[in-house]
Amino acid sequence: MKTRKLLVGSLAVGAGLTLTRKLFRTTSTLISVNDNSYDVIDAYIKAQMQRLHIPGASLAIIEGDKIVHLRGFGKARPGGEAPTPQTPFFIGSITKSITALAVMQLVEAGKIGLDAPVQSCLPWFRVADPQISAEMTIRHLLNQTSGMPFLLSEIALADFDDRPDAIERQVQALSTLKINRPAGSEVEYSNFNYNVLGLIVERVSGESYADYVQNHIFGPLEMRHSYTSKPDARKDGLAVGYRQWFSLPLPVPNWPVPHGSLPSGQLISCAEDMAHYLIAHLNGGRYGDGQILSGAGIEEMHRGVKELKMGKLSGGYYGMGWFDTNMGGTEIISHGGNVPDFSAYMALLPEHKKGVILLFNADPCGLPFITDEVGTGAAALLARQQPPPIQLDFIQWIMRLLLLIPILQIAGVLSTLRKLRPGRNDPPLRRTRNLIWQGQLLLPLIPNLSLAALLAYLRSSGLIRFLNLFMPDLAWVARLSGTFAGIWAFLRTGLILQALRKPRA
Repeated sequence: MKTRKLLVGSLAVGAGLTLTRKLFRTTSTLISVNDNSYDVIDAYIKAQMQRLHIPGASLAIIEGDKIVHLRGFGKARPGGEAPTPQTPFFIGSITKSITALAVMQLVEAGKIGLDAPVQSCLPWFRVADPQISAEMTIRHLLNQTSGMPFLLSEIALADFDDRPDAIERQVQALSTLKINRPAGSEVEYSNFNYNVLGLIVERVSGESYADYVQNHIFGPLEMRHSYTSKPDARKDGLAVGYRQWFSLPLPVPNWPVPHGSLPSGQLISCAEDMAHYLIAHLNGGRYGDGQILSGAGIEEMHRGVKELKMGKLSGGYYGMGWFDTNMGGTEIISHGGNVPDFSAYMALLPEHKKGVILLFNADPCGLPFITDEVGTGAAALLARQQPPPIQLDFIQWIMRLLLLIPILQIAGVLSTLRKLRPGRNDPPLRRTRNLIWQGQLLLPLIPNLSLAALLAYLRSSGLIRFLNLFMPDLAWVARLSGTFAGIWAFLRTGLILQALRKPRA
C-alpha cells in the first residue's frame, strides 16, 4: 500500500512539474533576419496566428512614402475568404492616435491650446474634485496624465448606449469620478481621457466627432475603407470578429458597439488605409500632396513624456496616442488596439523609415499584451532583429484549465456524498471531534467561501462586466463556480453536522 501511494505521489509531482514547465516556459525560435523579402515576417505572423488561434489577419508594411507589402492571412469570416488589404477591421485603441491627430489639427488652427483647461472647451466638465476639474488641461488628456483611472474606463465599454449624444452622456457621467492624484503627476492609461477629447473635437469644430474624422483625416489620407459606423463598414465587407472561449475562437458577427467610447477605441479601418496613415506619420504629416499636420506637430505626438509603469514593468513613454519605446537600440513609436472581438498593432521605425500595421479579427485571451508581443516581433523582424521571446504563452493554458474548477467542484461533491453514504465501514466522521471540525468542516470551507467572496467582489466592483467583455470564459467560470461554492459551503456544512448527530450503530 505504501509503495503504491509513493508511486502515485511521485507521478503526481512529476506531472505537476512537467505542466509547470509547459505553462511558464518562454518561446524563442531563431529566425533568419537577413532575407530582404517579407516572407520571414509572413511566416512569423502565420505561426503566431496558429499558436493563438486567430482566424484572420491583414498586414501592411511601408518604407518611406510607399506601401511595399500587403498580405492577408486566414479567414475574414467563417467559411469565407482571406482578408484583402481593403477588408475593414475594428482598430481598437489605435483610434486614440487619430483622436489625438484631430485635436492637434485644431491646436495648429488656433482654435484651442494644448495647455488650455478642459473647462475652457467644456465649461460644465467635472470630476468629483473641483480643483482637479479646474486644473485638468488638454495636454493632460492627450498624455494620459489627467489621473482618470484605467479600470473604470474599461468597465464603461459595457455601456452600449447608441443614442447620438452617447459621447456627451459618458463624459457627463464623470462628475462623480474620484481621482486620487494631481493632474500631470503620473501616466495612467484611461479611455476616459480620449472620450473627453472626442467631445472637445465636437464642441470646438462644430462637427460631430464622426464627421470631423471623416472630413479632416480619412478624406485627405484617401482612407476609402475606413469608418466610424459598424453598419457602414458591413456594407464594405467588414471582417467578422471572434471572441475566445477557453482559447478557442467563436464568431460574434452582431457584437454591439459602445458608441460613447468611439473616440477612444471604436474606429474601423483596413490595412491599406492604415498604411496611408502611417506614411503621413513617418513623413512629417505629409501624404501625397497633402499635409495633415506640421512636422513639429507630428513630433510632439510621438514624443514620450512620462513612463507608463505597471508594477515593476515599463509600458514605455506615452506621447499623444503613441508609445515611445526602445527595442535593441531601435526606437519604436507604436500603439496597440483591442476590443472584445478584434485587435491591432501599429509601429513606426523612424531610423529605418519603415512602418507596419497588423489587424486581427480576434482578441487573444482578452489581453492587449498578447497582441503587442506579436506586433513587437513583427517590428523587430522589420528592423532586422530577432523577435523578443514569447513570454505570455502560459496565459492560453491557464484559460484552458479554467474548466478544471467546476470539474473539481463536482468531484468534491461526489467525494463528500460518498463519505456520508450510510453503511460505510470506516467513515472519516468517526474520527476525533477536532479532526472532524478541521478536516471535514473548516478546511473545505476555505476554497468554497473564497470562490464565493471572489464573485461577490467582482460583482460589487463592476469587474464582472469587464470580464464579460474581454474574458467571457473566466466570467462564466466565476459566476458558475462562485455561486455553486457559496451554496455548497452551507449545504455541505449542514449535511456533515446532521451526520454527526446520528447515533453510532
